[in-house]
Amino acid sequence: MCDRHQIGESEHVNIAVDPGLTPQAPLPSPAVISAAAVSKSWGTTPVFTDLTANIPKGITGLLGSNGSGKTTLFGMLLGLHDRNGGSLSVMGEDPATAGPELRQLIGYSPEHHDLPVDVAAQDFVRHLAEVHGLPKHEATTRSSDALWLVGLGEERARPIGTMSTGQRQRVKLAQAIAHGPSLIILDEPTDGLDPVQRDDMLELIRKIGTDYGIDVLLSSHLLEEVERIADNVVIIADGKTVAAGRIDDLQIGQGGAVVVLDDQHEAVARSIHEAGIAVRIDGGRLFVGNDEPIEAIGAVVRDAVATHEASLRRFGARQQSLEDLFLHEVHGE
Repeated sequence: MCDRHQIGESEHVNIAVDPGLTPQAPLPSPAVISAAAVSKSWGTTPVFTDLTANIPKGITGLLGSNGSGKTTLFGMLLGLHDRNGGSLSVMGEDPATAGPELRQLIGYSPEHHDLPVDVAAQDFVRHLAEVHGLPKHEATTRSSDALWLVGLGEERARPIGTMSTGQRQRVKLAQAIAHGPSLIILDEPTDGLDPVQRDDMLELIRKIGTDYGIDVLLSSHLLEEVERIADNVVIIADGKTVAAGRIDDLQIGQGGAVVVLDDQHEAVARSIHEAGIAVRIDGGRLFVGNDEPIEAIGAVVRDAVATHEASLRRFGARQQSLEDLFLHEVHGE
């Protein structure tokens, strides 16, 4: 079983400074979560018929349309829902039989925002740390550390009911990490946040997953969020896994190249077009070519950039986006 990640003594700092978490070296493990032919039904309504995936260490995004069973899967991973068939393991344990012990090693942030309105954030986080088995004094210290980490140190005595949606999302994240889990499960962690708040939350999740070695499984209906912070992805549809693996491995080339420029977009595009290669401008990017060899495209782009003395930031073979992959696997588009 994985050792807990430690939160040290409380430090009144902002999240940009060491919050007291002790970074951990990754532990060797073939998979944090393994599912093989998992089936699950609610009454006569099937949710999963063949859920099969190995989720490695790191940050993994779980994608699926509304009603595809993402929250049901989280419940099975926590040992709260029984599966009908197949095998499922979390950190080497079957959650159906090791639920209470396993939940001490897992942090969970639900999608809903129904938190106790009259309870102070620190009291709420401390209580759930105690539920996970920590002594009261240690739970108090760790709850303070966790709230400082998520940027609510100075707000920790406020009743949760007086907090904004963004602050409540941070409270939910704090309670998920306060007991020092090895794995955290986040259900729509940016739901209800504005763009700036989403950026801050994603940066925080990435920090937790990379700097402190805590494995993260998160669901989001915003694919660009998953593409931005996740290492791996699992896509579910029609009761089964339709794609799973490292995002870089799943995003196969589409043909052509992507050129990222700081300036001279239209001039460079015009020169490329005059050289007989298709080109399309999308913001600061140029999508160049189709079936031409990447070397030939590169030569034309090089000459166009040099001619107009443009600032070239990146050139590379075009890859399909995570949204392209999702639409293809789920909707056949």
